[in-house]
Amino acid sequence: MTDYSHYAATQHPAVALSIPDLETRTTGREPADIRLWLRMLSCCTLIENEVRSRLRSEFQTTLPRFDLMSQLTHAPKGLKMSELSRLMMVTNGNVTGITDQLEKDGLVERMKDDGDRRSSLIRLTMKGRRYHRRMQRAHETWIQSLLGGLAPAARNTLFDLLGDLKQATYSRLPAA
Repeated sequence: MTDYSHYAATQHPAVALSIPDLETRTTGREPADIRLWLRMLSCCTLIENEVRSRLRSEFQTTLPRFDLMSQLTHAPKGLKMSELSRLMMVTNGNVTGITDQLEKDGLVERMKDDGDRRSSLIRLTMKGRRYHRRMQRAHETWIQSLLGGLAPAARNTLFDLLGDLKQATYSRLPAA
């Protein structure tokens, strides 16, 4: 079992001993960038795992299905599989599998693309839109609850700083 006592001394007393933190596994000699990345990763993983669990228990669905449906809500005329793949940052094969399941459940439909007869457009059905709206409302409530421990000013600052990080990271990526 990992000793988190050095971490606990600096945290809120009610939660200090109950929350493992990936970055506490470092020796303290790692670069600040590594510790920051581990902190962000642990926060994202914690939130993502909770959202996955709630989607499973309350809607009998998965996060990838929710994500695909969310992308389609912004494109009422539909999206090509390749567009969904790019937006979701997953392979075409992953999108195809998820789409097949959602189509079987009557939540999405495939339609011929008038501009490209070789491809199809995927769009939400009426049933899919209603189902997604219910999930979206619950998802919003979950996220607000999970992030509600941050003061509004801290949340805004974090949002701005992460925006700066995103821009800085994009500028350092190799050209595709």
